[in-house]
Amino acid sequence: MENHPTEGPSRVSRRSFVGYVIGGATLIAAADLGLTPEAAHAAPIPSVPQVPEVYDLNDFLTHCTLPTSNLIAIEIDEKGHAHFALPRMEVGQGITTAIAMLIAEELDLPVDHVHVTLAPARPELLFNQLTGGSNSMISMYTPVRVAAAIARKSLLEAAAILLGTNVAQLVAKGGVIGLPDGSSVTYGEAAAKAAKPKTEKVEVKLKKTSDHKVIGKPHRRIDALEAVTGKKQFAMDVDVPGALPTMVCRAPELNGTAHSINNKGEVLKMPGVTHVAIIPTGVAVRAKTFGQCIDAVRALDVTWNSGTVTTKSAKDIKAELKAGQIPLAVPKIGATSVDGEFTFHFRSGSSLEPNCAVADVRDGKATIWGGLKSPVTAQEKIAAALGMLPTDVTVNVVQGGGSFGRKLFFDAALEAAHASKAFKVPVKLMWHRADEPRQGRVHPMAVSRVRATVLAGGVLTFEQRHSSVATDFTHGLGERITAEAAALPTGLSNLTFSETIFMLATELPYNFGVVTQLLNEPKPAVDRFNTSSVRNIYSPDVATASELMVDQLAEKLKLDPVSFRRKYLKSDTVRRVLDRAAEIGGWGKKMPAGTAQGIAIHKEYKGATAVLVEIDCRPETVNREVRDAVTGPRVTKAVVVADVGLVINPAGVKAQMMGGFSDGMCQALTYSNHLVDGHFLEASWDNSAYTRQWNTPFEFECEVMESHGSQPGGVGEAGVAASMAAVACAYARATGEMPTEFPINFHEPLHFEPKSFIPSVPESPTDGLAYTF
Repeated sequence: MENHPTEGPSRVSRRSFVGYVIGGATLIAAADLGLTPEAAHAAPIPSVPQVPEVYDLNDFLTHCTLPTSNLIAIEIDEKGHAHFALPRMEVGQGITTAIAMLIAEELDLPVDHVHVTLAPARPELLFNQLTGGSNSMISMYTPVRVAAAIARKSLLEAAAILLGTNVAQLVAKGGVIGLPDGSSVTYGEAAAKAAKPKTEKVEVKLKKTSDHKVIGKPHRRIDALEAVTGKKQFAMDVDVPGALPTMVCRAPELNGTAHSINNKGEVLKMPGVTHVAIIPTGVAVRAKTFGQCIDAVRALDVTWNSGTVTTKSAKDIKAELKAGQIPLAVPKIGATSVDGEFTFHFRSGSSLEPNCAVADVRDGKATIWGGLKSPVTAQEKIAAALGMLPTDVTVNVVQGGGSFGRKLFFDAALEAAHASKAFKVPVKLMWHRADEPRQGRVHPMAVSRVRATVLAGGVLTFEQRHSSVATDFTHGLGERITAEAAALPTGLSNLTFSETIFMLATELPYNFGVVTQLLNEPKPAVDRFNTSSVRNIYSPDVATASELMVDQLAEKLKLDPVSFRRKYLKSDTVRRVLDRAAEIGGWGKKMPAGTAQGIAIHKEYKGATAVLVEIDCRPETVNREVRDAVTGPRVTKAVVVADVGLVINPAGVKAQMMGGFSDGMCQALTYSNHLVDGHFLEASWDNSAYTRQWNTPFEFECEVMESHGSQPGGVGEAGVAASMAAVACAYARATGEMPTEFPINFHEPLHFEPKSFIPSVPESPTDGLAYTF
């Protein structure tokens, strides 16, 4: 990302490193800006820098990794191939490919000679094994390159001895180290000689950006072939002897628990069933096949204890949120105030891969296999639940098929551990699709209130009060915030975990005079709803509310939405992506009635994103019929432009942006969970109405802008917020009505008939082939 005077401090860059990374803190002070009514004029009134402009969530996460960032190693085998156990989780975002590219760059190896696996839980890494916040490449970029550069230097020194020359005469390329006369040794031959009997301190220089031959070039996923041929290994593919399919019968109410089983003996006699037992989250059933598990779950007669939100519905939660809102500081002053209030409903954080894990708990030891983004916390909490020491629990991290924040939690692994302990045999536990939206992790419901004050042709104040159901951060990040908050250079020591995350991540990139964006959780208990920091955490909701209000401000000041944004933006980086999106998308062209363009921007993760969309809200489009589909307004075109700092794999960035757009679009239009009488009605992806082929734009274009930054920014979540906001803004312009509730179709009649709550899962389909194309 470009550094500009208004964007915080420039960062000192070094290419010379020792074999470990030393971290430090940066202190930045910002003066208060006094405003008077007389100061208001047509020119933007500068805003005091918000917290993320001087120290953001990625600074914090990276800060946490520094003390243990030297505890990684790259191994060169006898073939000259490099091996690295990545202390992060691959969930489809492509970080194993990007890491392999970094290693290949510094080692002068072909990418397919670099093998990246996932490290098991390593408690010594402390908080350096958490995958989240789009931080993996930001925090791993330098340590991995340093390790690779150290390996390369050691190989060159060993080759010099073997060839009887000095390092300056050698050239390394493609895993071979050679002299001009043609004599050479392979990396594999040099590796044996390079082995050291004791640890040594090594100083290395990293390659200049101008010398990069791998970094910055598009590269296919290193796991692409295995994925499309079915050879890629996920948790359910792990072969653990004796681990049989296991599922859980769950309560009809959210977070209800089992009191007693009334027909255990009869269920145990069913075909294939081997074990039945109560565990903390329901009744676990083990059988020879998952189909037999489903039959047993449906046959169980269980007496249930009440859930955590008995009788509550969405309207009740909305009332709680509104009652608990932090008051606005600036009073409403006639025509000078522009107000808006927006409701964002629950939506599932499910990934495409079912929630699953394998566990073997016997003889005082436990071994877990699963897709885990916080494996150290999982190890500690599973050990506590089983009455073991963490050293008695081995946690193996397996690649996952998606996450969206879901795999920050390890509930499937914990359930599998409970079931295996109760049964005294290994289990392969999988959630049913109906379980996930009903009892799984959801994006918290929120109400966002915004008020801006306009006077003398300028914006004097902008206030946003985001009132939310509590977000659960007990997966491990919270403890670090508790330990470090007092030392942060931001004065956040008195905030809750959620408020700290909000303040470190939330930024309004406009000069709107006095700007305040605050979060509160009227009922901070995290055990009522199973929430999580679903992809992009608060930003999609916050940005959608604020960007809709930006359009309202532009209209009030009689400015085009793009011109208004350009005038008030603080950051040249954001201005560049905005201008480019407007240019590519042909902003301002004439469109038929009922259709419109919308544009929005978002600044986060050391970068910026702009999204332009075209939407069709005409009746013939909204009411189009597609079999078993949720249709409605159709986004017909989308343009995403991103500046994400130094780009490692442009192909990976574009893939992430496409996925982020799909997330943002459906959250604006169709994707939600309906809370009614203490439980969610949705029981599948179809019910929740995630983006499908019939909703995707006919035209999609993503441009990753060349950045002058020397460090990568975050990509995994960066495309969501601006996409949701752009769709909402386009809808408002096409219909002439600003949407205030999301998704926009939330109050329409249900497009599905809710499945039963007792039994908790539907029958397995027997007519699947009838629905193939």
